[in-house]
Order: sequence, then structure tokens, then C-alpha cells
Amino acid sequence: MSMNEWDYEPAADLELSLRERLREFPREPHLWMYALRVLAALLQRAWLKLYHRLEICGAERLPVGQSFVIVANHQSHLDAPSLAAAIPMKWLHRAFPAAAADYFFKSTPKSAFYSVVFNALPFERKSKGAQSLAVCRELLQNKGNILIIFPEGTRGTSDEVDRFRSGIGRLVEGTDVPVVPCNLQGAAQAFPKGAALPRPRKLVLHIGEPKSYGNMSPGWDTVEYIANDLRKIVAALGKAKV
Repeated sequence: MSMNEWDYEPAADLELSLRERLREFPREPHLWMYALRVLAALLQRAWLKLYHRLEICGAERLPVGQSFVIVANHQSHLDAPSLAAAIPMKWLHRAFPAAAADYFFKSTPKSAFYSVVFNALPFERKSKGAQSLAVCRELLQNKGNILIIFPEGTRGTSDEVDRFRSGIGRLVEGTDVPVVPCNLQGAAQAFPKGAALPRPRKLVLHIGEPKSYGNMSPGWDTVEYIANDLRKIVAALGKAKV
């Protein structure tokens, strides 16, 4: 009777510093990260429900089980937690909000917070944008991953939905990856840019029908069309009545 050989392979990030581990993507799965993320998600969802009376309309439209992209307006640091609250807990560790690396990952404490609590994907907005898009495409090739993107690029100060940058178009052009447009109402009043603490304002998240652009020929015209089309849908969802 022979025994099967057993090979031990240490985590690929073992020799990296803590900050490098947190900025690395894809990250190695660590049980302590998963446990803290689940606890943080439960606390966030309770906070959003009780303090902000978060109402989610259309959660059944999310194509969970396959890879897809969520795009939404961006007004507040409450945006990502509110969108994540619409995703079943089963898929919590497969949801990745794209976060500006130069803002959310510029120090070890910040990197730790946004990596562990939000499972944020560091996105280089300036020097390595194409490389970051390549990482996002690779992520979406694995079934069940969810990418959360705010195509305006930065937080707005009004209810108007600003121009969507071309990155979302470049990400999904020529693919059948579903894109789910969403609009979060009330975030600008609940936690405006520059405020120290959130206020007890009601939040309403409208989730639209998934869109796919795989039947369009890749090119700059398609990239522009996708960005403009999604911006119009997100803006229209913001006018929906509860």
C-alpha cells in the first residue's frame, strides 16, 4: 500500500511586507481576512439599514453566479458599502470595488482597512491605467467575480451624474460580460464630500437591468457609446420613484 505524495506550497505573498501583501492583487486568501470581512459586512449592513434606512430596489436583477460589473454614480464614501449590501453574503469575498490606489492605498493603515473590510481592488488612475484594466479583465474571466466601478472617477457634489470615463467602455467592449447600472440616492446628503461623519439620511439604491455590449465591434466609437449609454441609464434610475 503506497501513500500519495503531499506537497506543501507556502502562500505566494509570504516574503512580501504587510503593505505589499495588501496592495498585491489578486491577493492570497487568508482566513483571518475572510473572518474580519464577514464581521465588518454584517456591521455595515446593520448600520445602513438602521441609521440610513437603506432601501434596495431590484436586487433580483443582479446576475449572481456569473461574473459581472456594477456601475453607479459616485457621491460619497457610502456608495461602495451600499452597493455591496445588495450582494448576497455568499458572494461577499468575490465582490471587488475598484478603488483609487493613490488615495485608498497610500499608507499601510489605509491599505489594511480597504483591503480587509471592503476587499478593494487597487486601481491606478494615472500611470498604470491600462495595467489596472488588464487586471480587471482577468478578474472577470473567472466565473462568479463581481467588479464594482464608479465611472465618474471621483465623488460628485450634486445629484447630477457626471461624464463616465472611457475605462468602463474599454473594459467591456467586445465581451459578453453583463454590466448592471445602479443609482444610489441620498448619499450626497448623508455623507457629503468633506464631511467628518455621516448623517442619518435615507438611502435608496435602484438596480437596473443588466446590459451587454458583446455584439458591438471593438473600437473607440464603441467605447464612447458604452460610457454614454451607461451614464444615461444610471441618470434615469436616479429619477425613479420609490
